[in-house]
Amino acid sequence: MTVVSPGGGLVGDLGDIGVHFKLWGEDTGGALAIVEHPFPVGALVAPHMHTREDEYSIVTEGEIGFRSGDREVVLGPGGYITKPRGELHAMWNAGAVPARMTEIITPAGFEHFFREVAEILAAGPAAAGQGADLAERYGLRFGEPDWLPGIIERFGLTT
Repeated sequence: MTVVSPGGGLVGDLGDIGVHFKLWGEDTGGALAIVEHPFPVGALVAPHMHTREDEYSIVTEGEIGFRSGDREVVLGPGGYITKPRGELHAMWNAGAVPARMTEIITPAGFEHFFREVAEILAAGPAAAGQGADLAERYGLRFGEPDWLPGIIERFGLTT
């Protein structure tokens, strides 16, 4: 049995958003991992694609916009969305107040990408360049789709 009390778990900074680690793959036999992501106003998670895992998100506070493939939606508290592997997607705070979502990652493993990014950012400028191969190691691909500038403008996002 693994217990994470309310507000418990390791906390990190990913730059544009935060990460609160709730369940690690080691807690679930590798089946899944669960993290929470706080989204400050104006935050954007750049378009990216997972090649090894699927993500399932539940908005718990505020409004979060999602674009996956050619579909776009803004969800408030209680909204659920799937983001399948192999599909370019982005997320952003779509409102005027901080937002938060719970992310279920399956299979587990990608939570360690978040941990490594948070550790590099926490180490400061001396660690610059240490994560050059992170995306490749975790099967993550980034893209610059033609729809991104419109989302940035419509929602007043920072990049």
